Amino acid sequence: MPFGLKKAGATYQRAMTRIFDDLIHNQVECYIDDLVVKSKVKEAHLYDLRVVFERLRHYDLKMNPLKCAFGVTSGKFLGFIVRHRGIEIDPAKIEAILDMPSPKSLTQLRSLQGRLAYIRRFISNLYGRCQPFSVLAKKDTKFVWHEKCQNAFDNIKQYLSNPLILAAQIPGKPLIIYTAALDKSLGSLLAQVNDEGKENALYYLSQRFIPSEIRYPSIEKHCLALVFAA
Repeated sequence: MPFGLKKAGATYQRAMTRIFDDLIHNQVECYIDDLVVKSKVKEAHLYDLRVVFERLRHYDLKMNPLKCAFGVTSGKFLGFIVRHRGIEIDPAKIEAILDMPSPKSLTQLRSLQGRLAYIRRFISNLYGRCQPFSVLAKKDTKFVWHEKCQNAFDNIKQYLSNPLILAAQIPGKPLIIYTAALDKSLGSLLAQVNDEGKENALYYLSQRFIPSEIRYPSIEKHCLALVFAA
């Protein structure tokens, strides 16, 4: 490992990726020392666990039994709730945003933006919703929380009061891309129709237009949204 602790996480991740290379995204998901063993059917789970335990034993890696859970249908992983039906935002993270008062300084606004950025995949057109905040973040701008900012803040809270569930992608099925081009931002949604014929959201994306892109004609903005989504 390179000298110092700064690179320890990346080094450990490389090691875990090499150890579980043939299992990742099939039976295993791992991020540094967080490990999830998943199975499509309950009957295969014991076999999948045995394969992972044998791999851990081979490389002399040990697990803390107090931090392990077996045979569960849902669990927290990297700050999200993972279930058989999809991925949800951890309710504690939503509650933290809903309980936040209106920002009174740029530091507090940055804190809000950081929390929203972490869950951006769940929020339709996040940058468009946060557009009023961008003016306050400009250099040498006096921080004044005006009515448009408050309306945007309330809108985001209202949106998060009924959080979405993002479904897992079904291999082999076509993907659907929706795009939207607004005055100052673009957004897109990746979706897919499941085996029951229901269309599920997989991922939301959004981005602000740079000054030159704001002047694009509508058709070019939509083309840009399509390129961004792809």
